[in-house]
Amino acid sequence: MVKINLRKYYPDFYTTDCIIEVPDKIAALMDFSERAEAAYYLRRYRHKAYYSLDRGDGIEYDILFVSMSPCEIYERKVTVEQLRAAIAALPDKQAKRIYSHYILGISQVDIARAEGVDARNVRKSIRKGLRNMEIFLKNDR
Repeated sequence: MVKINLRKYYPDFYTTDCIIEVPDKIAALMDFSERAEAAYYLRRYRHKAYYSLDRGDGIEYDILFVSMSPCEIYERKVTVEQLRAAIAALPDKQAKRIYSHYILGISQVDIARAEGVDARNVRKSIRKGLRNMEIFLKNDR
């Protein structure tokens, strides 16, 4: 059994010292949670994240994940531009089907159903379009 001061853990509630005995596991758990909360506040301070989760500006996301370097941002921008150019170079049907499937996330069966064609034709068209994009991107470099 370990003696702990509840004022240390609950300073707003206990204005005077209140010492009690608790099992070792409980004391260890309370110390662990106090360290975890202190680490969170330090991380929030370092990243200047002083907003609530309800704000919706994504600042909490920035605390948890490392932002991209300028080089990575530029590489991503160039890649997106190359992919857009490759899709634009495709025939209209292939471009629409690839965009619908990979960008919008529509299944090939749903695309076929919406166009009133067989799903095999959509799969074949997407496969051929991807091959054409690969050729375009290899020749572009």
